[in-house]
Amino acid sequence: MSAPAVNLRTLLALAWPVVIARATQSVVGLSDALMVAPLGEDALAATTTAAINTLGAVILPMGTAFIVQSFVAQLVGKGRTGEIRAYAWYGLAIALGAQLVALAGLPLLGPILGLFDHEPAVVALMHDYMIIRLTAVGAMVGMEALGNWYGGLGNTQMQMRAGFLTMFTNIGGNWLLIEGNLGAPAMGVEGAALASSIASWIGFGYLFLAFRRRWGGVPPSDGPTRLAWRELVRVLRFGLPNGCNWFMEFGAFALFINVAVADLGKTTLAAFNVIIQVNGVAFMPAFGVATAGAILAGQSIGAGEHGRVWPIVRLTLMVTAGWMAALGLLYTIIPSQVMGLFAQDDPETGVSAAALVAVGAPMLALSAAWQLFDAAALTFAETLRAAGDTTWCLLARLALAWLGFVPVSLLVVFELDGGSMAIMACLIGYLAALAVTMVWRFRSGAWRRIELTEREPELV
Repeated sequence: MSAPAVNLRTLLALAWPVVIARATQSVVGLSDALMVAPLGEDALAATTTAAINTLGAVILPMGTAFIVQSFVAQLVGKGRTGEIRAYAWYGLAIALGAQLVALAGLPLLGPILGLFDHEPAVVALMHDYMIIRLTAVGAMVGMEALGNWYGGLGNTQMQMRAGFLTMFTNIGGNWLLIEGNLGAPAMGVEGAALASSIASWIGFGYLFLAFRRRWGGVPPSDGPTRLAWRELVRVLRFGLPNGCNWFMEFGAFALFINVAVADLGKTTLAAFNVIIQVNGVAFMPAFGVATAGAILAGQSIGAGEHGRVWPIVRLTLMVTAGWMAALGLLYTIIPSQVMGLFAQDDPETGVSAAALVAVGAPMLALSAAWQLFDAAALTFAETLRAAGDTTWCLLARLALAWLGFVPVSLLVVFELDGGSMAIMACLIGYLAALAVTMVWRFRSGAWRRIELTEREPELV
């Protein structure tokens, strides 16, 4: 089966729903933070921190389930569409396993949170939030699995619709449950967690119903779905490195921010956090385009048309690099004005608007230097993931992040007394090294020899 023709229109048609779907995920966390803010500083600190902790707890199985997209895209390219339904069930099996582990770990949550240096009141509220939120781990991972299953088919709009449903349910649930509107109980932080958990299950429920009813262009299959143990093991073999990749890189950046950047003072920490938020504007559309490119590359690989992968990568890179370079230019030209959008005097922390802009503007301008590196690393890494080259990518990122980026940044801060610009240089160096490494791996052609979708014995 020949892979579909690829042009800019095809790429962007796949990409924009991914961008919106990821944006709705961000709104869920933002909604929780904004709507508990009137309850006070403890509630806000607990909710935002607990939301990040929840992401840390779920990011490994979510990254593992993401590999479903690679399998389905390659099967579509091979014309073996009758086999793809099984891979949705394998993704759901990962979600079920993640939920069982999360429930088993709930008794350990209190002791784990007690290890961190937070105020007792904040710890108590974090515990209340996470106890409820972790009951929806299966839904969060299940949405990732089914959303990417549809993405592998070439339908990225199903995950976007589930994202919208989740977002609006979350906002409405927060309004009802945080302060107790329309006669609902006023549950505070627990209300925010419950609203988010219900929203996650509803979003997952929509995708599961769509999958069962064959909505969204699901191809017909001959007879009952055939499952195989070895296929499930194969999904885990390629998916777990991707999940560990997400988890370990998340951990490296968390350590970098909370240790290296935090040691430079609260103004620098606040400025860096703003820069990360601003750069998220550049990253999210680029991630959507890179994911769309990976779907198209996976379909071409499945069709045996490896020669078509480089033109897809080249087109994807042109779009991601063009977008991120344009924003990087903006950061260079008007960094003070961009930082000023987020700057305000904060009597609680002692950070002034003027100080935030003074420290943050040069850092933001310097962040323009990593835009093209980030675009290249993202584009080539997603393509390698689509080919199934996940173990090598994991080992490369582990080496660069934990043997290079983290120790070098700690050395720069604690031994060399480097300031904010030195910290930015460390991050630029890491992204440059990552980009060069991913480009080298792609050019080596090793991904061409990976066989992701072998036929396996039946499970049932």
